[in-house]
Amino acid sequence: ATPYQGDVTSLSQGGQYAATAPRIRTIRLSDLHRALRLGWEDFKALPSHAIILCVIYPVLGLVLARFVHGYSLLPLLFPLAAGFALLGPFAALGLYELSRRRELGEEPSAWDAIDVLRSPSFGAMLGLGTILFALFVTWIYTAQAMYVAAFGYETAAGIPDFAKRMLTTPQGWWLIVAGCSVGFLFALVALCISVVSFPMMLDRHSTAGEAMVTSLRAVARNPIPMAAWGLIVAVLLVLGSAPFFLGLAVVIPLLGHATWHLYREVIVPDPTARPVIPPARPRKPAADFPANLFPWRRKDDA
Repeated sequence: ATPYQGDVTSLSQGGQYAATAPRIRTIRLSDLHRALRLGWEDFKALPSHAIILCVIYPVLGLVLARFVHGYSLLPLLFPLAAGFALLGPFAALGLYELSRRRELGEEPSAWDAIDVLRSPSFGAMLGLGTILFALFVTWIYTAQAMYVAAFGYETAAGIPDFAKRMLTTPQGWWLIVAGCSVGFLFALVALCISVVSFPMMLDRHSTAGEAMVTSLRAVARNPIPMAAWGLIVAVLLVLGSAPFFLGLAVVIPLLGHATWHLYREVIVPDPTARPVIPPARPRKPAADFPANLFPWRRKDDA
């Protein structure tokens, strides 16, 4: 086990959560490096699986870029790209499952990532994911309103015209500063409520409320490392988005795996917990394909 400094804390609240509140470690910046290193090792061990799970990101990015360019909505290109940071924690659920199973000594496959859908806490994950999606939509509307406030409803003629507006006019300078500041606030909210929430729900089957409270406690306990983690995520997403979003095929799985290991660094494991692994899916012969669609008919015939 990695040594940690600082005492373990717990939150005294009423109800069952107070008695079972996860204990939080005080981590150092070196622990972030360890989480990234372990995440990279997971990615190298499962490269095809991770890329298959995350290929939707660069594809979606290319579609969004074409949509923005084709419909003269260039002002939304950067907000849409930045929105990956808000939705990423939920979209990486399958990657957490792969890292969890590899941690248990298994050799996970792509199908194991889908098993997260059968987790007892998937409903809670979906609830928090809905909150993050609402945050994403609010951010897009806010960014659009700020652009309209600066330049009105007149659209840019193309990329050169848009770049000239943003980089050579006072309105563009204001929009860059204000947009980055407001975007930082949205990213901060997402980080505080989700930095360890989804791995915790997957690992401990906690409720969304318990997971968010624990995430807030983790950020409060480790403000500097968590701020550094948020900066790392932002920088990697920018680097991954630069070459037509193709780099996200590497960045997203790396961050997903690393987030699981960050959770392990921050939250003290429950010594009484036992890993819950969904039962293996029965293999069905291809010859039985039509009948497999109607399992109740097979029971009736028997």
